[in-house]
Amino acid sequence: MPDFDEATTWEEVLAGQDLTGRRIVVTGASGGLGAETAKALAGAGADIVLAVRDTAVGTKVAQDIAADTGRPAPRVEALDLGRLASVRRFATRLGSEPIHALINNAGLMGTPKGRTVDGFETQMGVNHLGHFLLTQLLTEQLIAGAPSRVVTLTSSAHIWSDVDLDDLNFDNGYEPWLGYARSKTAAVLFAVELTRRRAGRGVTANAVMPGLVRGTGLPRHLDAMDERPQPPSSPSAEDGSPSRRPKNLREGAATIVWAVVAPELEGLGGLYLEDCQIARPWSRRNPMRGVKEYALDAVAAQRLWSLSEAAVGITRDESKNEGRRERAEP
Repeated sequence: MPDFDEATTWEEVLAGQDLTGRRIVVTGASGGLGAETAKALAGAGADIVLAVRDTAVGTKVAQDIAADTGRPAPRVEALDLGRLASVRRFATRLGSEPIHALINNAGLMGTPKGRTVDGFETQMGVNHLGHFLLTQLLTEQLIAGAPSRVVTLTSSAHIWSDVDLDDLNFDNGYEPWLGYARSKTAAVLFAVELTRRRAGRGVTANAVMPGLVRGTGLPRHLDAMDERPQPPSSPSAEDGSPSRRPKNLREGAATIVWAVVAPELEGLGGLYLEDCQIARPWSRRNPMRGVKEYALDAVAAQRLWSLSEAAVGITRDESKNEGRRERAEP
């Protein structure tokens, strides 16, 4: 296993890799980590689909990727994860060709109190439920591309809160950072249950903490607020040392890319990954690293899956397909 760490770049991860013939979908690919990840994988030969809210911006990104890599420009498709109808239209347009990796990168952080058009709390709706439905709708393509991988971005912010399974939509009050934390815990639980359900068909899922990355648009909602909310205080490391150093985009994309290509992860899922490694359990000795036990809880993961399925309104045909898949799995 290569000696990767927090300073590893995607160029190091992809050294010697040839992804020709592999089809990879990246959400939130109009900038930041999504665009950087797409460029990295396209440069290694992968056939990339950029899933973006603004197709004009996405087209410019695709052109830049082609210019930088010398490869054909990635396909650009419209996707608004805050609108379930948009998710369904995207999945239909994508067709039935095999998918070898789905990177659920898009996300919001610390948004003001609000709802998606379908009535979900904004961060849970976009960060988790939109990606949940998307992954469900692309399951047959992922099985066709097996061994395939689903990578969903999470955050060290998950240490601030478990998911409230009795109040996914913050009907009983709201706090921006708490909403973000719960949605990122949901990302890990999603990987746990998806792997349990799909590993027998060659589809595994992991959650990636990319690091504290400069150059992303993630804080844009916080920057627009009249009074920027403060994140919950975190325990400091026992030795007083800083928990993390900021990363650039090349370093931030490294763990995402590693989750897609690392041979040592073949067949492994339900994991929290950071710094191109499988994370250790959370500890007060290094409080901004590691994964909290509740984020890997199998019972909670199963319950969240059921709640999510009900929330996004899986159709009768989709439910039948799901049942057939489950009966076929060991």
